[in-house]
Amino acid sequence: MDVNSFKTISAKPAEVERKWYLIDAENQVVGRLASQVAAMLRGKHKPSFTPHVDTGDYIVIINADKVRFTGAKETDKTYYKHSGYPGGLTSLSPSEVRVKKPTFIVDNAVKGMLPKGSLGRQMIRKLKTYAGADHPHEAQNPEVITLQG
Repeated sequence: MDVNSFKTISAKPAEVERKWYLIDAENQVVGRLASQVAAMLRGKHKPSFTPHVDTGDYIVIINADKVRFTGAKETDKTYYKHSGYPGGLTSLSPSEVRVKKPTFIVDNAVKGMLPKGSLGRQMIRKLKTYAGADHPHEAQNPEVITLQG
């Protein structure tokens, strides 16, 4: 065998082929869903995965408001935000967040599992999250997938 036939493939941004996937998040556990979606946004499911290039696919998540937590996280977990002013710390439980921003729980979980910096910001833009069952991406013909877990 020729030694050159075993070369490692290094993906270039112009050569990346992206697909569209549709995931129904109803009754999915937040952390398990987020970890699998983050891996797909990075492109780790592809043989052409390159750590410093965004090789991931587009992910459309529907019914993001119907995700669930395990254990007592629905009442015990706390999301914090700060206005930047003294005394400006606000804390919300997941049930309060669902009312104000139904897609925040999934978006926040996935964003936390992506690389920090410009590459992670580029990857999170490929995530489209919707609270209901409707989405405006029918023209892209997303492939429906079911995640294990």
